[in-house]
Amino acid sequence: MEPVRTCVGCRARAPRSSLLRIVARDGVLVIDEKAVLPGRGAWVHDTDTCVMTALKRRAFGRALRASTPLDTAGLDARTTRESLQRNG
Repeated sequence: MEPVRTCVGCRARAPRSSLLRIVARDGVLVIDEKAVLPGRGAWVHDTDTCVMTALKRRAFGRALRASTPLDTAGLDARTTRESLQRNG
């Protein structure tokens, strides 16, 4: 049986393989593609909607138990780039 995680964006439960793991490295949010980086991880669906909802709700900081503000520029740029690729 595959582990189940909760998306910090939409709060839906999903299999671990269908979610992205996000970790904080030196105050910067980083995508952990192989889910092997040390530390706490926040799980989110690989969709613009879930990522933007999580950013808007500041869910990453709570899920990662960060005491300082996190730099989200990497995730913002990634979602913007992927939106442009999908929409043309």
